[in-house]
Amino acid sequence: MIPYGKVSTYGQIAAIDGKITPRQAGYALAAVPHENDIPWYRVVNSQGRISRRADGKESEEQRLLLESEGVKFSTTGSIDLDKFLWDINLSWEKIL
Repeated sequence: MIPYGKVSTYGQIAAIDGKITPRQAGYALAAVPHENDIPWYRVVNSQGRISRRADGKESEEQRLLLESEGVKFSTTGSIDLDKFLWDINLSWEKIL
């Protein structure tokens, strides 16, 4: 449900589920095959940054996918969550 050009945080995903922690949300998204149509790359950490992978590096693929949707990164590698964070409340209002 995360719209094109927007991001969510692991904390938001965990809150939607209500039974998992943000870390568990991250583990679940890391297990999604990239060829799947789930937009795993639209989820970032609470600082608006791409989380480091097991090898200690950020995912260049994730950054490129986000940038292709118009998501901008600062020179320090963070996303302005005030601008790009998905407003879950607006999405639920449309569904209800």
